[in-house]
Order: sequence, then structure tokens, then C-alpha cells
Amino acid sequence: MGATKLSIHTAEQIELSEFAKVLAHPARISILQYISRQENCICGDIVDEIGLSQPTISQHLQVIRKAGLLKGTFEGKSICYCLNMEKFKEFQENIQSFFTNTAAQCC
Repeated sequence: MGATKLSIHTAEQIELSEFAKVLAHPARISILQYISRQENCICGDIVDEIGLSQPTISQHLQVIRKAGLLKGTFEGKSICYCLNMEKFKEFQENIQSFFTNTAAQCC
């Protein structure tokens, strides 16, 4: 989304689109599912589990982090990831609200 067009959307719309972008790719869903089964996770472990290259995994992790769905801590040159459950709950509430408030009686 171009920076000049961001001003026509609300913060809620932008945030919801960032969350939706995370779920719009099966690799990101696989990454989230894998991380959710771990106490913590290092990027190399994700590469081994998912079967994609390290640069590809890093790109997907960047999208997930941008949406706020990951927490991370540095361990040497690696980052350990875990899910940001507060953001997941917020996403769940926002998506439920979106569908509830968007449902229209038609025809």
C-alpha cells in the first residue's frame, strides 16, 4: 500500500489488513503453527521444520512481526521467537467485530 494512500484509511483498517496479510500465505500459517507448538523457537529450527530457505522464512517472519504477532529475544546471532498472545487475542476480537459489523441485510 502506497504511503500516500494510508491517510484515507483508519488505523483499525490498516491494522486489520496487516493481520489478514499474515494469514494470506500458507507458509506464514505453517510458521505460526510451528511456533505455537514450541516454548520458543530459533529461526534455523523453523527452516528445518517448514522446508523453505532461510531468506524466505526471514521474509515471512518480517511480515508476521510487522503485524505484532511475534515476540523475539536475541540469542547470539539468532532470534528466538514466541507468539504475542495479547496481539492474537486483539486480532481475534477485531476480526470478529469486522464480520459482525460488516454483515448487512441484502436483497
